[in-house]
Parts: sequence; C-alpha cells; structure tokens
Amino acid sequence: MKKIITTMFHGFCMALADSVPGVSGGTIAFLMGFFDDFIGSLNDLLMGKMDAKKKALTYLVKLGAGWLIGFGSSVLVLTAVFESHIYAISSLFIGFILFAIPVVIMEEKKCLREKPLASIALLVGAAVVVLLTYFTVGNAGNTVSIENPSIGTYFYVFFAGAVAICAMVLPGISGSTLLLIFGLYISIIGAIKELMHLNFEYFPILCVFGLGVVTGILSIVRLLRNALEKHRSIVVYLIIGLMLGSLYSVVMGPATLDTPKDPMTFSTFDWLFFIIGGVIIFGIQFLGARKSNAELAEKANEA
Repeated sequence: MKKIITTMFHGFCMALADSVPGVSGGTIAFLMGFFDDFIGSLNDLLMGKMDAKKKALTYLVKLGAGWLIGFGSSVLVLTAVFESHIYAISSLFIGFILFAIPVVIMEEKKCLREKPLASIALLVGAAVVVLLTYFTVGNAGNTVSIENPSIGTYFYVFFAGAVAICAMVLPGISGSTLLLIFGLYISIIGAIKELMHLNFEYFPILCVFGLGVVTGILSIVRLLRNALEKHRSIVVYLIIGLMLGSLYSVVMGPATLDTPKDPMTFSTFDWLFFIIGGVIIFGIQFLGARKSNAELAEKANEA
C-alpha cells in the first residue's frame, strides 16, 4: 500500500508540473528519483516481453491514476486563475526552473564532467526554445480557436499534442509551455475543463489531441531510452539548455494570452511566488533523496 501511495503521489506531482507552463513532469520525475523507472516502464510496455509488460502496466496504472487526479485538480483551478494572476504564476514557474537547474547539475555532475564538449547541446536546447518563443510571440493574442475546427486545425492540434508530450516526458521545458507557444494552452485546458463538466462539444478535437499524444510517446520513448544509455552527457546538457530557454518562454508568456499583456518585467515579478517555487523544488528533491536512501537500505537488508 505504501508503494501504491508513493507511486500515485509521484504521478500527482508530475501532473501539477505538466498542467502549467514551466518545468515538465519529466523534470519532477528526475528530481524525485523515479525518471529511469518511468522511462523504463514506458519502454517495456511498448517493446518488452510479456512479464515486463505486465509489471510496467501495473506501475504506469498507479502512476497514471495519481497523474489524472493531479491534472484534474489543477485544471479546475488553473483556468480561473491563470490569466488574472499571470505574473504571480509566471514568477512561480521561474522559481521552479531556476532552482531546478542546479539540482539537475548536481545529480548529473559525473556525466557532465566526462564530456565537456557535449555542452554545445546546452546552447542548442536554449536556442531552440528561444527561437520558437520569439517567432510565436510576435503574433500576440493569437490563441488558436478550437471551436468549429477546420481540417487544418485538427492537423495542427495533432502535431502540437505529439510535440507537447515529448516535452512532458523529457526533463526540461514543460509541454504546457510548448502549448502556450503554439497558442493552444488556454484552448486545450478550457476544452478539458468543459469535458469534465460533461460538455462533449470539444470531445472530437480532444480525441485528435490525444492521438497526437500517443504518437509522440511512441516516437520519443525508445529514442530517449537509447539516448540516455549511449549519450547521457549530451542529453543532460540538452535538457539544461531547454530549461534555460524556457525562462524566456515564461517571461514572454503573458503576451500570448487571449487578452495579451506585457511580458514580465522586474516591476511585475513576484518574489514571494518565486521563493515558493524554489521551496517546492527543494521539497521534491528532498523526497527524491529519501526515496533513494530507502531503496538502498532495502537492498542492503535483502543482501
């Protein structure tokens, strides 16, 4: 029962990150020490033998149950406060990111030292996010409407879902940040909230979004597992770059709302929420450290 509750809590924490622009659920998994279990289970479910598939499915069902509870809770609150408190929430996200980066560096310092030339990937990751944000924010207020969608809108939502889930799985930029960049964050969150209130008007477009998510998972899991095993230094540097670039995305986020606001400045930055973000990250890291120590103690007892 303790393991079930712990796994569900992990999923709950991932969902809170995935549902808001900022740090991805993959980052939370990384900080709490279950990222390898998460990716390994996804890989076994897709590619493993029957025994591995059963074990992976059991783990992912428990993780998914916690994720659904967390995401549903977050969505019910987010749509009410996101636009009205955008600067406070953005400050919270910046706290998440800035405090998470040194934690990731400390966790992976061994592999980062092994191949310092791989740090070029850091610049690539940051540049990709900054460029995506720059070219999208230029169309301020262009939130994509999913009411009466055209064929082109369906394709766009499918593509966005595939890309966003890749970001949610990867430690680094949040998939919700990418949805914000694509102009779909408010629309998709609003549609999910309507569905939770039994309004099925947006059900077809959400199904297409879901198909994009499944396609993205099938595409990224095997690639990520192999990359972590064979080129871990490059992947970690890339992740840190994505996180650094996402700072720019969060700062520019207010300009992408339905009613565009000015990008965040020092005068609109909220130090209290920034510090809360840091406290949350260190709390998550502390829980991850406790989990690792408990697992080591359990293995020692078995030996």
